[in-house]
Amino acid sequence: MLTERQLLVLKAIIRLFTETGQPVGSKTLMAALPIKVSSATIRNDMAHLEEEHLIAKTHSSSGRVPTITGYRYYLDHLIKPTASPVDVATIKHSFDGNYHKLDEIVAQSANILSNLTSYTAIALGPNAAEARLTGFRLVPLGDQQVMAIIVTNAGTIENQVFALPPDVSGDEIEKVIRVINDQLVGLPITEVNQKLNNGKLKQIFMKYIASPEGFVDVFDDILTRLVHQRYYVGGRMNLLNYADHTDLSQLRSLYNVLDHDQGITNLLRDDQEDIDQHSDIHVHLGPEMTNDWWNNYSLITASYDVGKHGQGVVALLGPTKMPYSRIIGLLDALRGELAKRLNDYYMHLD
Repeated sequence: MLTERQLLVLKAIIRLFTETGQPVGSKTLMAALPIKVSSATIRNDMAHLEEEHLIAKTHSSSGRVPTITGYRYYLDHLIKPTASPVDVATIKHSFDGNYHKLDEIVAQSANILSNLTSYTAIALGPNAAEARLTGFRLVPLGDQQVMAIIVTNAGTIENQVFALPPDVSGDEIEKVIRVINDQLVGLPITEVNQKLNNGKLKQIFMKYIASPEGFVDVFDDILTRLVHQRYYVGGRMNLLNYADHTDLSQLRSLYNVLDHDQGITNLLRDDQEDIDQHSDIHVHLGPEMTNDWWNNYSLITASYDVGKHGQGVVALLGPTKMPYSRIIGLLDALRGELAKRLNDYYMHLD
């Protein structure tokens, strides 16, 4: 059990170490604490905190630095997140603009976070699995090439360019488009996928196209991308500021994670169940994560809710010695503004 003074000492050590990156000694603490206390008393409190494994010496004559246990105690019991008026105003201003796609808003949130923190930010849009197909069309590009465009009620738009077989006419394609609009528009994307793969639609398409497989494959590929949750990363290069530059294998591993959706999925997976259940903000300190690559990092994740359109996630990956009070407050403010902007976007679509 820690006394009130020992709690003040722990909070001060974490704050000073975060600000300076240097071990904190008793004389520095005397000037930083909000109460008057002797250097000897502070040293006794530091010794007790060290016995509790909340702080540690870097060498025999040094000051103290927080341990992972100390950070965890601070995050669980002492932290008071605060979002500064400047950060809040910057977030609101940075979201101003005209957005033509939902993905643009989600991607902008990652850019805002990385710019405000100089850390690596990750944003995941609302789950599109329950989105409904609202439109499909083909745009001729010349030389038998066309662009297939699919739109959902969630505001998601996907397109893909492909080549038509030489023996397929424009009239035949128009008939296929009418079939799609008659049979599939208005259905959830997951149900559209099922109908597309059960063979019945292929039989219908064969009435108009002798070999519909290529067309069906393109349509299926676009639908798969629609339901696949996509991550947007801001500030990838910021990882370099906190990595061990002598360990090239670590650098490659870090960037491989952020360059592939599956890598990011694995990174966030441990936290995802908690977020879904509690819709809260969570901090995973490096050693608490599943891979040694992250020992010097912390991952902060927060969900945001857009009602019937689902939930998304925003996250920050930065050094363990980050200013958690400001960062968590900032993340909380951003997820609220992101949800508001997305709800406005959906209302405009409706």
